[in-house]
Amino acid sequence: MSWTQVRYEVADGIATLTLDRPDRLNAFTAEMAGELGEVCGVVDADDAVRVLVVTGAGRAFCAGADLAGGSTFDPDRPGRPVPAETIGGVPRDWGGVASLPFAALRKPVIAAVNGPAVGIGATLTLPMDIRIAAESARFGFVFTRRGIVQEAASSWFLPRVVGVSQAMEWVATGRVFDAAEALCGRLVSRVVPDDELLPSAYALAREIADHTSGPAVAAARQLMWSMLGAASPWDAHRAESAVLAALGAGEDAAEGVRSFLEKRPPRFRAPVTEVPGVPRWPGRPDDVR
Repeated sequence: MSWTQVRYEVADGIATLTLDRPDRLNAFTAEMAGELGEVCGVVDADDAVRVLVVTGAGRAFCAGADLAGGSTFDPDRPGRPVPAETIGGVPRDWGGVASLPFAALRKPVIAAVNGPAVGIGATLTLPMDIRIAAESARFGFVFTRRGIVQEAASSWFLPRVVGVSQAMEWVATGRVFDAAEALCGRLVSRVVPDDELLPSAYALAREIADHTSGPAVAAARQLMWSMLGAASPWDAHRAESAVLAALGAGEDAAEGVRSFLEKRPPRFRAPVTEVPGVPRWPGRPDDVR
């Protein structure tokens, strides 16, 4: 497949997805939303890919929605692209079209945030598992300053990532803040010098790809995210018991024990397939048409 607004490459088990409109600071469009979803489908289906790294071309991660022409958010604007799917008869927002495929992935996702990540540029990273920021990175949930509300399912993700108080401070003010504040608020897990951003992201991806079982990481990812909405720890206990039984009977579990006893690196070979006891997450609502 070929794309015009993103680039996709795979090398030795690690995939890189690059937002690729550097002349527009990788500003987000409906076309980009569709391409991001397509790439996620490719990543999920490719057992050769263990980890996905997402970054931006040039000096920005994503400066937000492309506001060229004005009236960007007016649903009645002539020629405005509208998603084919609706929820309860209302067109889906393009941010959710782009972000939810990342949530549904079975592979871990690392965001390497280089420069501005504003609006959808910030919310797009929330379903990603780990966010690493360059010192030059800037973040902003600027929606209230544009007369709209947050999108990309960030009303669900952001409070769970950083807590509701911090989430409301950033959303209610709509201000842009630096990487140090993002680290203090736990939006990112680390801040590194600009020239160390991609090496740091790839080193982390390499650690995952070289030392862990693909099905185990996939199951762990789905368990961690889906249990954020569980009613009690018993839900987690039920799901974990089923997954432990399923994985424990597999070859990767046997190899994990053998490699430990033999004091050598493991050689995991099981493909990333559906794991019994962990339904694909997030589930699509019944009113998506």
